[in-house]
Amino acid sequence: MAMTDDAPPDDAGRYRTFRGRFTTPVAWGTGVVIVAGCVFVALVATSPGSHDLVNQASIIVTGLLFALLAVRFAAIRAVPDRHGLLVVNYARARRLEWAEIVAVRFGLGDPWVHLDLADGTVLAVMAVQRSDGEHGMREARRLESLVSEHGEARDPGPGHPHGG
Repeated sequence: MAMTDDAPPDDAGRYRTFRGRFTTPVAWGTGVVIVAGCVFVALVATSPGSHDLVNQASIIVTGLLFALLAVRFAAIRAVPDRHGLLVVNYARARRLEWAEIVAVRFGLGDPWVHLDLADGTVLAVMAVQRSDGEHGMREARRLESLVSEHGEARDPGPGHPHGG
């Protein structure tokens, strides 16, 4: 098996994608159940007007829209590489360079990891979740290790208001 020059053998494990352990399968399962339920109701309902094609189609389309919302949770992830981290949350994705990340926090009351960024903002990483128990804690430590390894935000240096 040939190795590439730009990646040590253990990179695959260190740089694997962060995902909630249960979020993805639950989201896909919920989406399938919603669509199947709406199709079932549209086809077997017996109330007056229920066999009207417009009513059946609207029930199915409504199910597809709700399933799309549920399945959107399946897209939640954080993808690390040598240069930074792509954080994909429910509604937004953001690419960060490692140097932009000052700290990784996973407080006792937090549902997911938070990144303190060099610009003073905080970014939630919904892919590393408290509900995943010890797996979530291990993933938070792995993320923290990657941030430490690749260099936290650099000291702005003397003369800068926040520098030494």
